[in-house]
Amino acid sequence: MGLKGCQITLDNPWNTYYAGQTVNGKVVFTFDSTKKIRGIIIKFLSEANTSWSETKKVKDSEGKEREETENLTGHEEYFQIQYYLLGGKNSSEIELPAGEHTYPFTCALPPQLPSSFEGEFGHIRYTIKVTLDRPWKFDQDSKMAFTVISPVDLNMNPRVKEQFKLNLEKSFCCFCCRSGPLAFIATLPVTGFVSGQSIPILAECDNASNVKVNAIKFILRKVVAFHTNQPRRETKKDKITIAELSVGPVDEHGSQTWQQKLDIPPLPPSNLVNCGIIDLDYELKVILDVAGAHRNLEGKIPIVLGTIPLVSFQPPAPYTDVPQLDPQLAPTKPVSPASPAPGGAVGWNTNDVNSSLYPNMPPPTYEETTFKANITDKHDSEHTIMVGTNEFAPRYPTYAFNPTAPGNM
Repeated sequence: MGLKGCQITLDNPWNTYYAGQTVNGKVVFTFDSTKKIRGIIIKFLSEANTSWSETKKVKDSEGKEREETENLTGHEEYFQIQYYLLGGKNSSEIELPAGEHTYPFTCALPPQLPSSFEGEFGHIRYTIKVTLDRPWKFDQDSKMAFTVISPVDLNMNPRVKEQFKLNLEKSFCCFCCRSGPLAFIATLPVTGFVSGQSIPILAECDNASNVKVNAIKFILRKVVAFHTNQPRRETKKDKITIAELSVGPVDEHGSQTWQQKLDIPPLPPSNLVNCGIIDLDYELKVILDVAGAHRNLEGKIPIVLGTIPLVSFQPPAPYTDVPQLDPQLAPTKPVSPASPAPGGAVGWNTNDVNSSLYPNMPPPTYEETTFKANITDKHDSEHTIMVGTNEFAPRYPTYAFNPTAPGNM
């Protein structure tokens, strides 16, 4: 058999790095007998891909209808680095005896990289592939994926620091008589958040109408636009519910006020800067589900998800699920790209943000998002072995806060 196993180990416990850092690690091969090779190649690949199919009806030369399926794809490559860990392209045959063989490697990530992302119709993916280059035989590949984060500092975006009020109003016509209005206001203290944080919502409903409000729903959604460039430019939008809650009902001529919160799970940051074929936004959709045949009242609040929380955000009482930080700690200039720590490991004081600008900010952990993808792709062959598992979920900075249960006012 020869190759018994291959392990690719990174110097970061989460396999997560920031753009501009250096990835260090080692490859450990285990052979149960002597192995003859020309060399060992390591390849780092960073790329984005989108794809889906569209089926349409067309008429042939005889006027008969038939279905035709067209494959649409998009592709961007950000970097590709390949070199030999042992041997070379023109090397003579090398014999590796049975046992373990360890080879260290390193790769400096470019500073302008988009964050890792996995979705139903596309991905931004970073992989490492190690190849046993064997003369006169098929090569043997071992592959793994890792996460790259492009920092999004919410403190650099003035818009997300401001309070947002969503005002909705509607009047109903009942039996030719116009009723009083249904008025609703949702207030958010800010619109910039991070994974692990909660969105505090103050909701007020004044129902002067003759129509009952069955429920008021708050839905945090991820809005993704996938773009293709072959054979033409097309766009597909995907809206995914992340979290939701419901309050109510509100009877006719009734009114009520609530304080609620929505917890944010590990998610990729907004925008996916430096990627031209995938756009990512978040929104809080509000739906007032009204009784009868009347149309529901709806509205949206834009949400920006970052990797560094607002240091000046003080949640309204009774919420205490964000760190109480000194507003004077807000930076006056952009945070420079994180520099690699010794050994490349991610640590809060050295890599996440400039600790002199945010000395009291709690460190994040790096948690997997819920969406997992199969990382087998067109670059792989039947001889490609996935290190660990072929199911991959990126990890994102997630902050540990202490949530307080919401209640009615």
